[in-house]
Amino acid sequence: MRNSENNEVKLNDSLSSLNDDTGYRTPIFGTETSGAAMPKDKINDEPVAPGVAAEMIRQYLSVEGNATQNLATFCQTYMEPEATKLMAENFEKNAIDKDEYPMTADLENRCVDIIGKLWNVDKKEEPLGTSTVGSSEACMLGGLAMLFRWKKLADAAGVDRFTKRRPNLVISSAYQVCWEKFCRYWDIEMRTVPIDLDHLSLNMDTVIDYVDEYTIGIVAILGITYTGKYDDVKALDNLVEKYNKEHTDMPIRIHVDAASGGMVAPFIDPELEWDFRLKNVWSISTSGHKYGLVYPGVGWVIWRSKEALPEELIFWVSYLGGKEATMAINFSHSASQIVGQYYMLLRNGFKGYKEIHERTLEVARYMASEIEKMGIFEVLEGAEQIPIICWKLKDDVDVEWTLYDLADRLRMQGWMVPAYPMPENIKDIDVQRLVLRQDFGMNLAMLCIKDMKKQIEILNNSRVIVPNNGNGDNNYVSKGFDHSGRW
Repeated sequence: MRNSENNEVKLNDSLSSLNDDTGYRTPIFGTETSGAAMPKDKINDEPVAPGVAAEMIRQYLSVEGNATQNLATFCQTYMEPEATKLMAENFEKNAIDKDEYPMTADLENRCVDIIGKLWNVDKKEEPLGTSTVGSSEACMLGGLAMLFRWKKLADAAGVDRFTKRRPNLVISSAYQVCWEKFCRYWDIEMRTVPIDLDHLSLNMDTVIDYVDEYTIGIVAILGITYTGKYDDVKALDNLVEKYNKEHTDMPIRIHVDAASGGMVAPFIDPELEWDFRLKNVWSISTSGHKYGLVYPGVGWVIWRSKEALPEELIFWVSYLGGKEATMAINFSHSASQIVGQYYMLLRNGFKGYKEIHERTLEVARYMASEIEKMGIFEVLEGAEQIPIICWKLKDDVDVEWTLYDLADRLRMQGWMVPAYPMPENIKDIDVQRLVLRQDFGMNLAMLCIKDMKKQIEILNNSRVIVPNNGNGDNNYVSKGFDHSGRW
């Protein structure tokens, strides 16, 4: 018998003995092995019983915040038990192995077709798409398709690709960090169009000024991470169409980063033109684990046609005696999230998604209204399109604390409501943001607002006396709870 089996038998004998003595099942933390140290940088010598190991880790993780109160994350924090069980039953399947798991591959194709239909693909153009490990990989693939298309156009137009001048990508300065990674990984110049308080999304007055023959494409964002606002994709499409008529040899196209809005807009605002109804939108990416309502991590990217996805990015694998296209960067990932996404689409249907998003927006708009009523905040985004609220302190407000102080106070109550600076040319403006999800109901919203008011009252009445501020003034009064690095 192996040592591990011997240890397991000894532990079971010990538990049985204790159970016989007490008449009760021995608690996990009544066992000898529960006192073992959790390994940090060196694996433990002896095995630990499954129940004990699980409980030790569970206890260690229990000091983390409550996921439902995490109003910083876009990621889903709730799925129905039936969905969780179904996903767990498919953890071991490698989604990329389409020949071994053809039914999983079929569910992936169904998801691509369903989401493509929500985004108004034209089947005659033969659209292509794939699942990804989150929307970051989906953005990478959308960016690579733009880069490879540009290379072909540049060669045909006689543009020198081998000078010190790099290809560039045009995007709002309120971009998500995955685009910075994409540009760094593939040596692309990122040209950011600054946002300001008058233009909290992509500035249509100046965006084309950033475009030239080395531009691989423009990224529009449907749900900016900072504020939740949508770029005006239709207006951008009109500008691009005009540009392309004057530059027929080097036309540019649009990739829509719809990580947040791609699974909201089709249900809440189906008449909004941001998708493949627009001529120059050639690819769209989204996150299934945000408002697609699936646990992390799954994303989706779809190209409007075969022309939009260069052949060099397509690989062929065996599938049901034939071949199936694959274009994902990751070659091994669990099928569980794909199964989870299909479950959510089947389970909710169009009306279910619409109802969930409408209810979440209603809660978010209530909170935005209550925050505005406090009189000291300027609401920059009040959940007009997705369930995000963003605000700053009013310019003339008379308080001796910052949004960082408020974030700290709220965290003490379990609420994670981040404060952060805006990008680039308005980075001196600090904002705070709430992201609401389906498991955050009106009762929790009312409780959060109540706690917020209470913590503001505490901050307003808090003072810290500093003995000496370095200038000989022993009565200097400092604002409390300041982690901003500024006085």
